[in-house]
Amino acid sequence: MHTYERSVRVAAPFEEVWDFHSTEKGLEALTPDWMGMEIESVTGPDGESDPDVLETGATIHASVRPFGVGPRQRWVSEIVARDRSDGSGFFRDTMDDGPFPEWEHTHNFYADGEETVIRDHVEYELPLGPLDGLFGPLAVVGFEPMFRYRHRQTRSLLES
Repeated sequence: MHTYERSVRVAAPFEEVWDFHSTEKGLEALTPDWMGMEIESVTGPDGESDPDVLETGATIHASVRPFGVGPRQRWVSEIVARDRSDGSGFFRDTMDDGPFPEWEHTHNFYADGEETVIRDHVEYELPLGPLDGLFGPLAVVGFEPMFRYRHRQTRSLLES
């Protein structure tokens, strides 16, 4: 599998950053418009619709249509792990159905005084079969603008 990582420091307290990233609204706010994302449904681990917090076991059904080109691509994600302790936390989502054969995104959060460090770690495979080994590392070309946007948007929305 290939990996992609990116970190950002946000001038906002850990609890505020953690709470923001734990919701459907946070996901919507951090997805660039050019991705054309639509969240179709969110189900909590107990089967409830539209839970307030994306806990372990929550499932997100979404679709994307980057740049408005081509058919909508369905994306089903599940929060497979979520934990926090004093001043740090993480959650991990996997793609159960979608454009990538393998996708695991770990969101790490670390308090540093009154600031928070966010570290995104993605492990993925492209849908290219035997060519994945050759082209997989080039996916950074697509990931970088998306994660740069997410981190810039997090700062814009949460820094006072």
